[in-house]
Amino acid sequence: MPKRVKYRKAQRGWRSGIATRGFTVSFGEYGLQTLENAWVTNTQVEAARVAVMRTTQGGGKLYIRVFTDKPVTKKPAETRMGKGKGMPQIWVATVRRGKILMELEGVPEQLAKEALGIAAHKLSFKTRLVSRKKG
Repeated sequence: MPKRVKYRKAQRGWRSGIATRGFTVSFGEYGLQTLENAWVTNTQVEAARVAVMRTTQGGGKLYIRVFTDKPVTKKPAETRMGKGKGMPQIWVATVRRGKILMELEGVPEQLAKEALGIAAHKLSFKTRLVSRKKG
């Protein structure tokens, strides 16, 4: 969640297409790549981060490549139509197919696969494990 935003409420925007930036492993050795277009919420990112940290027992370095800076509003239950837009409820980041969500370095390949696999279970869309090309 950002400290400050220019506009308190945002429009839904586009979720279609493929990632044109952030689709290669840049910082770590292994990455978690999306296979679907989706919104990833701040609670999903935090749950995935905690899962990776617990699995690696604090070893290695985790790079989170998404930031949830888009507010999603929701009107209260049993409210009539009209009367304006609802209040911001959650914060999301729009991720397109191919985007790298997080990267991990400094751990063996087997442990990285296990940690990122557990993190993938915390997300509501399909992902895959990718590694940096050597050479």
